[in-house]
Amino acid sequence: MKIGILQTGHSPDELRPVMGDYSNLFEQLLANQGFTFETFSVVDGILPDTPDQCEGWLITGSKHGAYEDHPWIAPLESLIREIYAKEVPLVGICFGHQIIAQALGGKVEKFKDGWAIGRQTYDWDGEVISLNAWHKDQVVQRPADATPIACNDFCENAALVYGKRAFTVQAHPEFDAEFIEGLIRTRGGAVPPDLIDAARADLENDIDNKRLAAQIGAFFKGVAP
Repeated sequence: MKIGILQTGHSPDELRPVMGDYSNLFEQLLANQGFTFETFSVVDGILPDTPDQCEGWLITGSKHGAYEDHPWIAPLESLIREIYAKEVPLVGICFGHQIIAQALGGKVEKFKDGWAIGRQTYDWDGEVISLNAWHKDQVVQRPADATPIACNDFCENAALVYGKRAFTVQAHPEFDAEFIEGLIRTRGGAVPPDLIDAARADLENDIDNKRLAAQIGAFFKGVAP
């Protein structure tokens, strides 16, 4: 099964030579599940020709806001709606979670209570799951088709399911402790020091990336979360 990775941002220049770009992180996350991958650097203006060019699509994270005025945002939203209409499975992570919601009628904004970074714990459809996060923006109004399956006190719409058409997650199952430490070093300047300290203190605690990798893989193969 061929998965198209719609890359909407790049990992920090200082981290990329060692840890890879965002597309590489997702290929590693979803390895050994029978997928092949093709990356389209949407942030650099490169989009696929048609929504059925791949059998599934994944939209990455980004340092940009879904509501910002970039020339690639509107074409990406149009592509999302086309993918959704054709019922090609679509996964969104962080920015991907947000831009899918926005394209389908939801609302995204800078959250009034600020940042979430590092390990976060969620009520995931009645179970407890921990994942790394790095965001200030949130989906504050979900689209009519979206059903929430994860939340915590800070993030009401932490994961959304749109039937078998789309599955989106605010956190980053592709980020491990080493990558979060790298983000703290390279992009942590805007984050309050107490949140940085808390994230560093929590780096060695368990996260459920493998569990999310299995869930994403199953979704691409037709099993709703």
